Amino acid sequence: MGFKNMSHITTPEAEALLDQEIRVLDKGFVRMVDYVGGDERIVQSARVSFGKGTKSVREDRGLINYLMRHRHTSPFEQVSLTFHTRMPIFVARQWVRHRTAKINEISGRYSILEDEFYVPEPDQIRPQSQMNRQGRAQEPLDRETAEGIIQTLEEDQRQIYGHYEDMIGQDVARELARINLPVSLYTEWYWKSDLHNLFHFIALRMNDHAQHEIRVYAEAMARCAKAVAPLAYEAFEEHVLGGVHFSREELHAIRDMVGGQACEIENKRLRREFFEKLDLEDSRAGDSS
Repeated sequence: MGFKNMSHITTPEAEALLDQEIRVLDKGFVRMVDYVGGDERIVQSARVSFGKGTKSVREDRGLINYLMRHRHTSPFEQVSLTFHTRMPIFVARQWVRHRTAKINEISGRYSILEDEFYVPEPDQIRPQSQMNRQGRAQEPLDRETAEGIIQTLEEDQRQIYGHYEDMIGQDVARELARINLPVSLYTEWYWKSDLHNLFHFIALRMNDHAQHEIRVYAEAMARCAKAVAPLAYEAFEEHVLGGVHFSREELHAIRDMVGGQACEIENKRLRREFFEKLDLEDSRAGDSS
C-alpha cells in the first residue's frame, strides 16, 4: 500500500510570527525561525492516513483532545518548532535541563561576548520566600532598597566586563578571558523541539512556581505553539495547564470527602498541596497540632 506525500502544512498565525522577535526581559527575545506540521499533521499521524480534508474540524478537535487526554504523545512529536532565543546564562542553565531538544549555543571560545547583561526591574527585587526554598516572595522590597541592589548589580557587571575587555586586549585566549563573566550575561542559541516536549517545557516553566525570568520565555514560546497548532494548544490548556494530577492517597481523600467524611491526609505539606489543587480552604489550615 502506498502513501501520498505529506504537503507542507502552514497556518496564517504561524506565518505571521515567523522571524518576528518577541521581546523578553530587558535585552532578550524569542524568535520562531521555522516550524514543521500543525494540527493536520497530528491527526494524519494518529490516523496513519496522509489524505487531506477527510475529517471535519470538529472531528479533528475531538481526536486531538482524546490523544492529549489519554497521553498518546507520539502524534504530537510529528510537529516541531525551531527558535532563536537570547536569554541570561542563568536562564539558559535552567532551560538546558530539558534534554529533549536540539541546541546550538554561541561559544565564548570563538566569539567576543557582547556587553549585554540582565538587570531585573525594581518590582522583581524581592526577598527569599518563606514558603519556597528555591524562589522569591510575592512582595518586592521597598523602592530605595531595590534601586540600590540594581546599582550594585550594574557596577559589578561593568567592572567584570571591563576586566574581560582588558584581557582580550592583552591577547589572552578568549576561552580564558571569559571565565569570570557572570551568569547575568546574555547568551543565545537555536533550540529545536517537537511539540510534545515543547508542551512539557511550557507546562513546567509557565507554572507559578517557576522563576519569573524563565516563565516569560515560556509564555512567548507558548504564543508560537498556539499559532502553529491551535487545536493541540487548546487541548493542552484543557487537559494539562488547566488540569491537575491526583495521587492514590488524594483520590481516596476525594472519595471520602464526596461521601461526607473528613480528609484523612495527615502530612501537612501534602495536605496543603491537595487543597491547593482543589482550590479549597482547608478547615484545618490553622491547626497547629
